[in-house]
Amino acid sequence: MPSTQQLKSRIRSVKNTRQITKAMQMVAASKMRRAQEATKSSQAYTAAARELLAYLAQQGATDNHRWFVQRPVKARLLIVAASDKGLAGAYNASIIKTYLHELHQDDQSGIANKTIAIGRKIAQAATRIKDTEIVGTYEDLPDRVPGAQFHAILNTAKDMFEAGTVDAVDVIFTRFVSSMTQKADIVRLFPAGFVPDDEISDDIREAKFEPSPKYIIDDIAYRLISARLYQALLDSRASEHSMRMLAMKNATDNASDLVADLTLEMNKERQSAITQELTEISAGVEAMK
Repeated sequence: MPSTQQLKSRIRSVKNTRQITKAMQMVAASKMRRAQEATKSSQAYTAAARELLAYLAQQGATDNHRWFVQRPVKARLLIVAASDKGLAGAYNASIIKTYLHELHQDDQSGIANKTIAIGRKIAQAATRIKDTEIVGTYEDLPDRVPGAQFHAILNTAKDMFEAGTVDAVDVIFTRFVSSMTQKADIVRLFPAGFVPDDEISDDIREAKFEPSPKYIIDDIAYRLISARLYQALLDSRASEHSMRMLAMKNATDNASDLVADLTLEMNKERQSAITQELTEISAGVEAMK
């Protein structure tokens, strides 16, 4: 049995850890609220962009356009978004699991794979994998990715697709559903326009283009594809902060439970010592009679 002094030291250590996890929980909660507002404010625009790209493709405005050309997939680029830091529950593990599954699928289908890694955790994982070629890594990006880095990622994917280096570009990220629910997901950037016909709303079908879709297709398609990638990165950050907040809350609660258990054990040990001392005193008094 540990001594009372050892228990006191352990309680003090656990309380210090609890203060740290509580502070991290509050910081993550604050960042999550800001990231959540950002991702929700852009969801409507991104959804409309997704439908509009598909509608343009269905109307023939994108026929033979270099960003919409569908060809047999012999090589694929994966843009994988994870975090730079740990202590976020299963956030990184879930993304890495999905990423490895996609690599396995490509390997089974004879598809060459290339990767752009966003976040230190996925970059470290990708360097240990032989089934992919890393064409870019981005670390320590803020929650709202600066324009230079964002367009570097997008333009790398666009140029590789245009040149025929890859035949498809997919983004693996964590979709933010709510503060309690997040899930790993995959969206396709290139070729653009993959949406079932029944998902296109009437508002999109009634849209007018001036002077014509073919005239403005380059500018509008680039903006809409950008919106899909940016939304994925926003969702990833909101999910990361949410899962870190929950992980730190669980750690704080566990620390509180451990402090309570250790305090109870210490009180029992103290009571036992007092009882032992009283017994020895009583025995001494009896011996002196």
